[in-house]
Amino acid sequence: MSAPETAVHDSRPPSRPHPQARAIRLGPRSVAALALVSATGVAGFAWPLFAGPGSQVSAHAQDAPWLFAGLLVLLVAVVAATISESGLGPKAVAMLGVLAATGAALRPIGAGTAGIEPMFFLMVLSGRVLGPGFGFVLGSVTMFASALLTGGVGPWMPFQMLAMGWFTMGAGLLPGADRLRGRGELLLLAGYGFLAAFAYGTVMNLAGWPFMDALASNVAFDPHSAVPANLARFLAYCLATSLGWDLGRAIVTVVLTLTVGGTLLKALRRATRRAAFESPVTFDPR
Repeated sequence: MSAPETAVHDSRPPSRPHPQARAIRLGPRSVAALALVSATGVAGFAWPLFAGPGSQVSAHAQDAPWLFAGLLVLLVAVVAATISESGLGPKAVAMLGVLAATGAALRPIGAGTAGIEPMFFLMVLSGRVLGPGFGFVLGSVTMFASALLTGGVGPWMPFQMLAMGWFTMGAGLLPGADRLRGRGELLLLAGYGFLAAFAYGTVMNLAGWPFMDALASNVAFDPHSAVPANLARFLAYCLATSLGWDLGRAIVTVVLTLTVGGTLLKALRRATRRAAFESPVTFDPR
């Protein structure tokens, strides 16, 4: 007669999610460059709301967006160069190229159709997995490639690049990157995508709003009006021109995140682990 079987209990603690590898580790120089370009971007977007009717900036209302656009191009280049120096290796460049090309190809799918823009869903998930530094570069490069692909090159393009960089970087700054998984993570990303879709549309409205002729509409920027009056005009402008578009973008982002987001997150994390960004590239001398 064989000895009675005894149950064996595994005393090891349950496995935890592995810490996410980062394609780009932000150092002090990178953080300083990001802070500089972000501060300049805030000034470039929001100057109409802070410039009084007698200021020199309001006197050059039609020129200011062009000046800020030119400055943003230079600063985004500085940020890209600084982040590159901090460790943008060949594997990260390859990942950046693939995701940027995919995002640029997704953008024209819903162009002109009530805010159906699946590119935003891809940016949220990519920023979540690959981190804020990679996310900022990815968002900027994707918007630049998309503008070249669709012919949307103009003074608004640097503002789009910066706003998309913020959008994607914000996903990488969300809490629980190494611990939160499953339905809770998808709900977090869906909520962020919903709010950020409206935020993106609002800041892009600020970029184009000063170009409107004040005589042509009562919601246009008026350099002769006080800040509260211009703020009321801007809110009316957003409600009248972009609310429907922003709502469509937000809903599409939420739906795609909750339906296929889990699968894409697993694929991105698997690709990130295999890429082993934090391992140095070595060559066999043979």
